[in-house]
Amino acid sequence: MRNNNNNLTTKQLNILDRLKQILPFVADLAHGHAAIYIQAETAGKLCITATAMPHTVYMQDAAEAAAGLVDTLSEPLVTEVFQSAQFVHGKREQDYGHFVDMYVFPIVDNAHVIAVISIEVDKEHLNIDDFSYLIKTTQDVLNFAARDVDLAPFTPLSASDGLLITDQFSRIVFANAAAQRIYRVLGVGSLKGCHLFDRQLTRHVTRESFERERPWQKELSAGGLQLIRRQIDLQAGGTLLRRIVVLSDVTEIRAKEQEIRIKSAVIQEIHHRVKNNLQTVASLLRLQARRSGSEEVKSALSESVNRVLSIAAVHDFLSRQGRESMELGQIMAEIFAQVKASMVAADFDLRQEYMGETVSLPPKYASSLALVLNELIINAVEHAFTGRQAGLVGLTVELDEELWLDFYDDGCGLPTDFQPHKSRSLGLSIIRTLIEGDLEGRFRLENDSSGRGTHAYIVLPKPQAQGQVVASLEE
Repeated sequence: MRNNNNNLTTKQLNILDRLKQILPFVADLAHGHAAIYIQAETAGKLCITATAMPHTVYMQDAAEAAAGLVDTLSEPLVTEVFQSAQFVHGKREQDYGHFVDMYVFPIVDNAHVIAVISIEVDKEHLNIDDFSYLIKTTQDVLNFAARDVDLAPFTPLSASDGLLITDQFSRIVFANAAAQRIYRVLGVGSLKGCHLFDRQLTRHVTRESFERERPWQKELSAGGLQLIRRQIDLQAGGTLLRRIVVLSDVTEIRAKEQEIRIKSAVIQEIHHRVKNNLQTVASLLRLQARRSGSEEVKSALSESVNRVLSIAAVHDFLSRQGRESMELGQIMAEIFAQVKASMVAADFDLRQEYMGETVSLPPKYASSLALVLNELIINAVEHAFTGRQAGLVGLTVELDEELWLDFYDDGCGLPTDFQPHKSRSLGLSIIRTLIEGDLEGRFRLENDSSGRGTHAYIVLPKPQAQGQVVASLEE
């Protein structure tokens, strides 16, 4: 699409970009469909570069015109403003026999109209007193935002936001229904004509908290309400023209956040106690192993200790992190360190590696896979590296339609006559029960194609489909 952007200076292009950024706020403020027009390179054409529908009122989808070229004949009011450089108020027939008000503002730089902003408002269904103040304020917002000022306060409004507008003396000249409803709860009747900082309006405020990075916004506690107060001072030449105050009632949101914090603290404490209880069980098993005179019993109890500590490691992590998920790579590292400390001889160099995607697991998956990894590492330590002084175990992770895990070692591989389904190994039985029964996945063992090492392939159901596993580089 060709337009005359090339005829605009860098400063004018910057003004145009700034107006595009605040267009949603403007649409919300004026309760109408907003559009930015510039002159097109093609004769008899205008170019719509941006549009925005309001969040503060319902408008028919038909009112929203897509960005693109339009004929000047179809936009007589916009064309008039390009020629006159003056604000125009007129009507547009939206549907047959149904007219909407059209407010058209020129954007002028160096006596040249660089763009025109139109706002179509269905005033028939608005029922807003003193609507003219919204239009005057919209004009001031456009002029103010076109300059090099902070645009952060001009975030979109919602239908439930309270809106106050003052004159240059901070006297309230406009208050929407939501603002009146909020102040009615605070025991204030009429707002119009009140000074914005009158004691009558502020006497119920019991707490204020400011945000350093957003000095124009603060949170208030007043009359049992939690309010976000956003203030925008519109100025020209250092003189205040008017103030816009937006009040957002976040009482329910803060109550939910508090409820979540309490539940999170309770869950953390539960994980902490479960971890302590499991470590107590592990200590009892160690004590029993030391009292036993049978090496076979000692070995079995030692493996049981590792199984219990595998689950304890998951709960320890969850209690420390304060969140209900644990990364698979972290589980691998924790279980590896635990097995190496308790099951590997001091002169044996056992290494581990992790490759692939970062995957976060909820407690059920984390506990089950911790046990699985514990059994796989122990199995590799006991059978894969006979007669060697070093070895490697690793885990490769892929997340596609399903979660694929490849646990491998560089050991001697499976015996030629080994049949996994006929094996009476307790470790393999635990692995198969957890993967196929608990996690509803698939499991198989096979030698590496090179003839060295073993692979344990684990396939689990698609994570997001069941809502049990979420993959991301950072939550």
